[in-house]
Amino acid sequence: MAKAKFASRIGLILATAGSAVGLGNIWRFPTTTGENGGAAFIFVYIICTLLLGLPGMMSEFIVGRSGGCNAMRSYMKAGRHKLWGGIGIIGMLCAIIILGFYSVVAGWCIYYLLQAIMGNVLGDAHTINNNFESLVGNAWIPSVMSVIFIFLTHSIVVRGVQGGIEKASKLMMPLLFILLIVIICASCSLPGAWQGVEFLFKPDFSKITGKVVFEALGQAFFSISLGTACLCTYAAYFKDETNLLRSSAEIASIDCGVAIMAGLMIFPAAFSVGVKPDAGPNLIFLTLPSVFTEAFPHPVAFVVAILFFSLLTLAALTSTISMHEIGTSLLSEELHIGRHKAAICVTIVCCIIGILSALSMGPVPMGVMGKSLFSNFDALTSNILLPFGAFMTTLLVGWLMPRRTVIRQLNSHGLYPWKRIAVNIFFILVRFVCPIGIAITFLKQIGII
Repeated sequence: MAKAKFASRIGLILATAGSAVGLGNIWRFPTTTGENGGAAFIFVYIICTLLLGLPGMMSEFIVGRSGGCNAMRSYMKAGRHKLWGGIGIIGMLCAIIILGFYSVVAGWCIYYLLQAIMGNVLGDAHTINNNFESLVGNAWIPSVMSVIFIFLTHSIVVRGVQGGIEKASKLMMPLLFILLIVIICASCSLPGAWQGVEFLFKPDFSKITGKVVFEALGQAFFSISLGTACLCTYAAYFKDETNLLRSSAEIASIDCGVAIMAGLMIFPAAFSVGVKPDAGPNLIFLTLPSVFTEAFPHPVAFVVAILFFSLLTLAALTSTISMHEIGTSLLSEELHIGRHKAAICVTIVCCIIGILSALSMGPVPMGVMGKSLFSNFDALTSNILLPFGAFMTTLLVGWLMPRRTVIRQLNSHGLYPWKRIAVNIFFILVRFVCPIGIAITFLKQIGII
C-alpha cells in the first residue's frame, strides 16, 4: 500500500506547525520571556531559532522524507544500519511519555474550560488558589480529564493522515489564531496595557546575559519539537515536490508568531493590574484568572475566561496529535496491524501514564528522588531523551548520510536547487552549530554548566 501523503500544502504546513504549537507556546514561552527580560529574550530566541531550530527541523525532514516510512525504519535507512532505528524507537517512546504526562495539564485545561462555562473560574486570589489545589489533590477528576483528552487525540489520529490529522489541523489552527486575536484585542484595550506591549517589543540589550542565552537556546530547541521524531514521521507524508526550506521557515514562523502573540495576550493584561511579568508557571491557572477578574467587568471576564481556556485546550490538542501519530504509524507498519488497532495500543499506554502522573501529583504520591512521577517523566524526556534524539539526528544528517542524498532532499529532487554556498552553510550548521548548541542545552539542563 502506498504511503499516505498530505493532500495539500496548506494542510502540510498547518499540521506540522500544529505539532510544534502547543501549551509550550501559550504557557512556557510567556513565562520564560517574563523571567528573562522580555524583548531582549525574544531577540536572542529568534536568532537561536534560525541557527538551531531551522537546521534541526530540516534534518528531521530529510530523514523522514528520504525514508518514507515510520520513524524507526526511516532512521535505519538514513544510517544504513538497523541500530540507527533505535533513534526512531526512542523518539516514539519519548513522544508517548510526553503525551501521557502532558495530558494531565491538558486535562486541567478541559476542566477549567468547563468551570469557566459554569462561571466558577473567576474570583479573588485565595479562592482561585484553593480551587487549583483542590483539583490537583483530587483522586479522580484529573485522571478522568486526562483520559478524555487522550481520547480526543485518538479520535483524530485514528481517522488517518488526510481524513484525520490534516482535516483537523485545517480547522483547529485557524480557530486558534482567531481566539488569540480576540483575546489580544481585549487585553490591549485595558488601561496601562501599553507597558506590556513595550515589555515585549522594546528590547533592553543590557539584560542579555548568559542565562538569557541558555534559556533562549532551550526554548528554541523544545518549541519546535526536535528530538521526538514528530517531524520525521510527518515528513514521510511530504510529497517529493515539497520545498523543505520554505516549509521549515513557514512552520518556524508560525511557531514563533503564536508564542509572541501569547505574550501579547498575557502581558498587557498583567501589566494593567500590576502583576509582575515573571509570575512563573502559575501564570495560567492561578495568576490569569485573577487578572481577568480585576481587569474586566464581570460579563466580559466571563467570556474572556471561556475563550482563554478554549485556546489552551486547542493548543494542547494540536501538538499531541503528532505525538500519538509517531507510535500509531510505527506499530501499524512494523507489526502489520491496522491503524485502528495501533492507535488503540498507543492510547492505552498513554492513558496509563496519564493516570499515574495525575495521581502522583496529589492523592497517591509516587516517584523517585523526592519528585512526583509527573516531574520524573518531564525530566526524563526534556533533559535526556529529547536532546539525545536531536543530537543524533544532526550527527546522522551532517556526517553519516551520503552528501548527495542530503542535497537531493534539500533540492527536492532538483525542483528547488540550492546554491553551493547555501549548501555549505547548511552543513556547517548541522555538523557543528546544532550539535554544540544541543550539547550545551543538555549540559545546562542536567546542571553541569
